[in-house]
Amino acid sequence: MCPAGQLPDHPEADDARSSVATFAELLEDSAEELYESAPCGYLSTLMDGTIARINATLLDWLGLERGAVVGRMRFTDLLTVGGKLYHETHFAPLLHLRGEISGIALDVKQADGGRIPVLVSSAVKHGGDGEPQLIRTTVFDARDRRAYEQELLRGRKVAEEALKQAEADRARLQDALAVLQRSLLPDALPEVPGVEVDAYYHTASPDRLGGDFYDVFPVDGRRFAFFLGDVCGKGPAAAAVTSLTRYTLRAAALHDADPVSALSTLNKVLHERYSGGDPRYCTAVFGVLDPDPETGDVAVRIASGGHPPAVVMRADGTADFLPTPGGLLVGILPAARFTTATTILAPGDTLLLYTDGLTEARTGQSRTSLYGDEALLAFAADHAGMPPHAVVKALTSLLDDFGEGLDDDTALLALGVPRL
Repeated sequence: MCPAGQLPDHPEADDARSSVATFAELLEDSAEELYESAPCGYLSTLMDGTIARINATLLDWLGLERGAVVGRMRFTDLLTVGGKLYHETHFAPLLHLRGEISGIALDVKQADGGRIPVLVSSAVKHGGDGEPQLIRTTVFDARDRRAYEQELLRGRKVAEEALKQAEADRARLQDALAVLQRSLLPDALPEVPGVEVDAYYHTASPDRLGGDFYDVFPVDGRRFAFFLGDVCGKGPAAAAVTSLTRYTLRAAALHDADPVSALSTLNKVLHERYSGGDPRYCTAVFGVLDPDPETGDVAVRIASGGHPPAVVMRADGTADFLPTPGGLLVGILPAARFTTATTILAPGDTLLLYTDGLTEARTGQSRTSLYGDEALLAFAADHAGMPPHAVVKALTSLLDDFGEGLDDDTALLALGVPRL
């Protein structure tokens, strides 16, 4: 045991003695020294703002002598012009109303013309009779904070400029994609004697190229060919396949307008072109219209390569799918089997072709149900007997109703015989 008041003679005792000495030195600091050397500025002013006391820290920031300040300057004399205005219109009225105010951002002037951003807090001291006697003010150096805020503002400005540039780049990209998308579709559909034709293309996203396509064109003096389809994938690669598909079908039809022959030629071209490590294929419907001027009827020969069946809407108010048996996806196999189907469009009848963006649209509040074939057939029956433009208009309205549930491109092509 050690005598009372003594520490044992070992390393821990040395640390203890050092701590005691440190505390003793702190206790020797006078209140005056703590005031003068505080890490923030202190000053006291009379109620009219005349500075009655100011610490060395604040004098050092300002570059002023105590004799030139105490009793000779007011608090507002330390502020910039903007600070003086704010003090008179906001700071002082609030201080007198509340008795204290804190964290106000101001700028103080230095003797050399510089300025220091500070945060100011003030409180009114009252006498025993309740009358205000003086104002005590604390001033904190906010230069590091101001630099941080300025850096944040610069960062925000850079981010806003980057966002504007990104939006401008996106707008230019969308314009370019729209132009390219239009180049993959016919500028206008031709006049077909004895047949009304209408089409519509819905792009699910302006930020990507779609792979749906359609066209109508003459193959000789009497007959017209038509096709509609959907290339797998999206973007530039799909657009390249779409372009190749359209021009291949057009060239094939001019050589031989038979639907099976046209799809077989397209199958061969796609398979040879994309049979490597990046296989590409499409679904397609190809048909030929052969009007009969005497009866007004139009004979239709059609073949499908893995595409949803066309819908025949009759003038009598009935509607049904046109079966196209067989028909593999175009481009999958080196040799594909296609079969021709036929029908007659009488006056008032319409043939509707569509891509699966329509039937696979998500419906219902939960967006988990697909529109489906049955709903499409019911729609066709409700609008049977209408001309092609009316059918396409009604379908366009339906697509708008799907909203976000329509997340795939959709192409529509309607061909109908006018009523007599």
